[in-house]
Amino acid sequence: MKLLLLQPPIQDFYETDIRLQPIGLCYLKAAVRKHLPDVEVVIKDYHQGWGRRTLPVPRELAYLKPYYAHADQSPFSTFHHYFHFGADFETLADEVSRENPDLVGISSLFSPYYREAIASAEAIKRKRNVPIVFGGSHVSALPEQVLAHPAVDFVIRGEGEKPLVEFLACWQSGRSYASVAGLGFKHGGQRVLNEPGENFLLEDLPHPDLSDFPANRYLFEKKPVSFVITSRSCPHRCTFCSVHQTFGFKFRRRTTAGVLAEIKSRYTQGVRVFDFEDDNLTYYREEMKKLCLDLIEAFPQKDVQFVAMNGISYLSLDQELLGLMKTAGFTHLNLALVSSDTAVRETTKRPHTIEKYLEIVHEASRLGFQIVSYQILGLPNETRASMMQTMVFNARLPVLMGASLFYLTPRSPIARDFPERTEEDVFKSRLTAMAVETGSFKRDDLYTLFITTRILNFLKGLGLPQNDASLEEALAQAKTLDKRSRLGAELLETLLAEGRLDAATSQGRRPLTQFKSDLFFKVWNQVGTLVTQRGKEIFISHVVCEPI
Repeated sequence: MKLLLLQPPIQDFYETDIRLQPIGLCYLKAAVRKHLPDVEVVIKDYHQGWGRRTLPVPRELAYLKPYYAHADQSPFSTFHHYFHFGADFETLADEVSRENPDLVGISSLFSPYYREAIASAEAIKRKRNVPIVFGGSHVSALPEQVLAHPAVDFVIRGEGEKPLVEFLACWQSGRSYASVAGLGFKHGGQRVLNEPGENFLLEDLPHPDLSDFPANRYLFEKKPVSFVITSRSCPHRCTFCSVHQTFGFKFRRRTTAGVLAEIKSRYTQGVRVFDFEDDNLTYYREEMKKLCLDLIEAFPQKDVQFVAMNGISYLSLDQELLGLMKTAGFTHLNLALVSSDTAVRETTKRPHTIEKYLEIVHEASRLGFQIVSYQILGLPNETRASMMQTMVFNARLPVLMGASLFYLTPRSPIARDFPERTEEDVFKSRLTAMAVETGSFKRDDLYTLFITTRILNFLKGLGLPQNDASLEEALAQAKTLDKRSRLGAELLETLLAEGRLDAATSQGRRPLTQFKSDLFFKVWNQVGTLVTQRGKEIFISHVVCEPI
């Protein structure tokens, strides 16, 4: 028997190309090989490594055209073209047909891209009448919707290793699927959804099988990277997060010895960068300290790098752990602040405090970490004032500001306060859509604050030669660096002098008509002293300007 697992292409205005390793499929392959060694499993990635092509902006997103109107070449650019990232559906189907599988599994991780997963299944079915099973976070959130599609024969919700193994065993033996927890199937014209059950214990899961990919298939800063997952689920209950739809509420962690053994194995295969993709990597603080000590001992030559691009909860960090992480080879620290507003944090059920955040930021900066702090723009319970407060707060700290535009993930706790999501709503549950507006803020506000973050980050990223500088000195320095930095300095000077922000296109400058200069100046005039990522200060003077 041959099982083919595939990662489908996606369509959007952008992609995060350094986070595309299909680690979930690799866990599935390893589990099947362990429990059903007679089953051949092949993984195909039809997203990464296939380039991109431009598509027309979909009808559902046509309202974004005034916002993404220009191919902006400046440091403040947002989005413009809508792309298909990955193989086209016909090529995908042709390759799958040549593989001649008995069963195809398709990963449907993110809800806004479920159409591409479905289109992949439809294209495959046109070439070969092979059964298709869907799994992933989107399936866990909306299993009925996915199973209802005629191109989908089975779905697996929740963690997939044990359900897939048991499903394949029933498939081979002809037994009933009724006992397979988490499986959805069609029987007698009816859709059947079995209740999810317990997965294999984490310590019993084999290391993910990446044998279908060369070590240099996935890169971080031009070096081979591998994802590592030390735990599943999260002990927190943030209302905007949907992780518990897939992993349940029981937070589990692998043994330190098992994680270290996996990293050592990947190292022998040529991997030099390891990205921890946990939803809460450092919650078990003492175990994380032990792992760091083991990594320090295992790699004394210091030729490895560790990152956690999925973000780290600052609540569980302390001075000792930060020091151990730095010594072990962690270079970047992605922190999820979300909001500095106490009311916003309380209503989103985040047990984090500003005092703890400041403690961690200052200690991490002292140790030399490159810090990115993520703010969510447009949470339903926010106001323009609370978003600006967080932005000004981080502008004064040695962090780059990661602005994440809120999108409503299906079946997340916060979604209960909204009407039932339509198919179009699900499609628009993406950062680029700016789909959620309230009585407290509109799309123009989100767009303006998103760009404002980029303007502030432009200044924060300058490598100033002295300890502090005036804004004029900082912009003069920017003009000596490169063409893009010079362009950013000139556009900012125009904005401050004339109250107008332009896009820099190949046809010349074009005004960004949806950018609200008055809102920008409300943020700008509160900053006072901006702190760069390296901890140097830029003094921001108050600007009196009537936006045009």
